[in-house]
Amino acid sequence: MSAAGGGNYASGPLPEELTIPGWRVALIIASFTFSLPGFLNNAQAGLALGLGPAVLASLLAGLILCAGACLTAVVSVRTRLTTYLLVQRSFGIWGAALVNIVIAIIHFCWFGVNVSFFGDAMVAAAQQGYGIPGNFHSFVVIGSIIITLSTIWGFRTLDRLAMIAVPFVGVILIAVCVQALGANPSPDLGAVARPPAPMSFGIALSSLVGGNLLTVAAMPDLSRFIRTERGAVSGMLLSFPICAPIIMLVSALIALATGQTDIMKLVVAMGFGLPALAMLVLSVWTINALNLYSAGLSMAATFPRLKQTAIIVIGGAIGCLFALLGIINGFIPFLIALGLIIPPIAAIYVIDAFLTFRGRDEVPTVPVRWEAIGVWLGSLLVTFPAMHFGWTLTTVPALDATILAAGAYIAVLRLRR
Repeated sequence: MSAAGGGNYASGPLPEELTIPGWRVALIIASFTFSLPGFLNNAQAGLALGLGPAVLASLLAGLILCAGACLTAVVSVRTRLTTYLLVQRSFGIWGAALVNIVIAIIHFCWFGVNVSFFGDAMVAAAQQGYGIPGNFHSFVVIGSIIITLSTIWGFRTLDRLAMIAVPFVGVILIAVCVQALGANPSPDLGAVARPPAPMSFGIALSSLVGGNLLTVAAMPDLSRFIRTERGAVSGMLLSFPICAPIIMLVSALIALATGQTDIMKLVVAMGFGLPALAMLVLSVWTINALNLYSAGLSMAATFPRLKQTAIIVIGGAIGCLFALLGIINGFIPFLIALGLIIPPIAAIYVIDAFLTFRGRDEVPTVPVRWEAIGVWLGSLLVTFPAMHFGWTLTTVPALDATILAAGAYIAVLRLRR
């Protein structure tokens, strides 16, 4: 959920005078963690594993994400380049186009996930007698239209509101957790007999990592504004390793106390009223606008003849279709797939930054760098069947994909030399 393009200076290095301390970027990253999809992911992991293993999985996920974010952030501080330009110099102009199409589709999938939460929120409100007519499908369509139009005409306002609305979700979650534990002071902290999404510890860890990998891979769009490399590392240490266990603890306690993973139904049922419901909907709205805006920027850079407005409208329609087709029902598999698709991309441009370009900020105009494309596609051809048949190196598919891609790419670079 990156701000692709990073605002100004999207086609070259960011001037040093525009840089800021690392803790300010850490606050933005932390706000992404307290989201409704994050609650669903953590709640399902909590029900499947039990409280202790779930919190351990989230702690490990936070450390893994922090390690990856430190690398991508340091690269961006050295070069001051956006994610798109880092991908372009590693994959070439047309290779980067392929990668950015895939990333844009992932943003559209996230749009579908979030607008599904919007639909669920409105259904929950309608069922509680708030006088809101409609069903899930109509709410999804209306929500998609409103979010798409607001992204075109009023994104700056929504982007500012995101820093207030999204953290407020954390406050709501803590309030729901306190009330849920008050109603059920002795929840079953072990794994339930029939979890809604049966999973092993490794699969749970991979889904928790996968839920934030797009943020890690696109971190340069934010972290290139950080003043120093030390500030970049400290900013990452202040975000993922702290926020991931907190949101897991709260989400898992709520799920284990109530047996419910739908936060919208819980908020309404516990009597928090329309103001809390409105803030939850607003958080979905702002995050989704950010997803759509990011996809529009990356696709506009890839296909300069297309207007960004047209791309945003098309993306909103695609995301709406994903929601209507029930993408939320395949949420965990979607996150696991992200753990296989995204890490090789980040691994390749990070390795290039340290071995091939060594911190330089120029972007070569090579049409295609076949070694990068070959390693990325080759890793997908290996990791997807391996996950299907249960073959693993670390029991965590996302880590397997990262290790495979990084090792293969380093080997390819050495062979070329």
